[in-house]
Amino acid sequence: MATIDADAHVIETENTWNYLEGHEVQFQPALLSANRDGKEFWLIDGNVFPRGNINKAIPLASLEMLDVKERLRHLDELNLDIQVLYPTVFLKQLTKKPEIEIALCKSYNRWLAELCQRGEGRLKWVATLPLMSIDAALKEASFAKEHGACGLFTRGLVNNRLFNDPYFYPFFEEASRLDLPVCIHASAASFEWMQLFEKEGGFAQFKVPVLSSFHTIVYDGIPEKFPKLRIGFIEVRAEWIPYLLVDLAKRLEKKRGKTMVADLMSEQRLYVACQTDDDLPFVLKYSGENNLLIGSDYGHVDTSAEIDALKKMKTKGDVSADVIDKILWDNPKAFYNI
Repeated sequence: MATIDADAHVIETENTWNYLEGHEVQFQPALLSANRDGKEFWLIDGNVFPRGNINKAIPLASLEMLDVKERLRHLDELNLDIQVLYPTVFLKQLTKKPEIEIALCKSYNRWLAELCQRGEGRLKWVATLPLMSIDAALKEASFAKEHGACGLFTRGLVNNRLFNDPYFYPFFEEASRLDLPVCIHASAASFEWMQLFEKEGGFAQFKVPVLSSFHTIVYDGIPEKFPKLRIGFIEVRAEWIPYLLVDLAKRLEKKRGKTMVADLMSEQRLYVACQTDDDLPFVLKYSGENNLLIGSDYGHVDTSAEIDALKKMKTKGDVSADVIDKILWDNPKAFYNI
């Protein structure tokens, strides 16, 4: 059975910023190390960010893509045919200055595009866009398409804007034209949001913005306005789908006089990355069979990390083998247009 790991990560290194050019060099992040516990941090535009919840059980050469062949060897060990790579440091807003965001996104995209070219077709990547500047974001989207990207990464909140804001319409139009999905990954691009929930366990900071985005996008008819657009909601489980779809059906009927289509996720090209401990028989009654993916969160150690998630999915046995095949291959293949 062929498998696609629909949500894996790469850990950025100092090499990530080697593609900064000219005046952009002044924005280069500095890697800092804490003397007591060995944890590492990025210093970016005067702010300090943890380098990430890194899974140190994975070989460093694979985590950081220092040795692409080592990454491919590890994919073989995990019985993975293809892995889709998301960023790590960009899961938070790094700066409020558009020129810095543009420079960092450009360097990251060129670094990862070059590495994935060595991946024998098994390493796919999702581009990071500087969405504080729509014109620059559209240019990066075109670069991404030309250099093999399979998706366009965004956070659940972008500069305190919701996705029903017409500000994003050119982005949705370009994603549709390029046939690249918009990938809303667990994250938030808002210093204020992150600070508000800094003493909370991470759910509100990283997950809630993505769930809210799903609700906003459906309620305001974004898929209807952009009928070729595919949108994914990544690393947020799937058991929330029944609740939100029931809630949306009632709100659409009472406030807008609209009846929600029966197979909404398929009709509106909405995809969600599930986890092995989701109650899939229940979720599938609402999501349908064609719109669930699964990822391992490779590289991280948090509540979504399951390094052998796809192995478990193959043997779990609570849904039919045909549906498992769709989740592991057909659906991510369609979403990412692999």
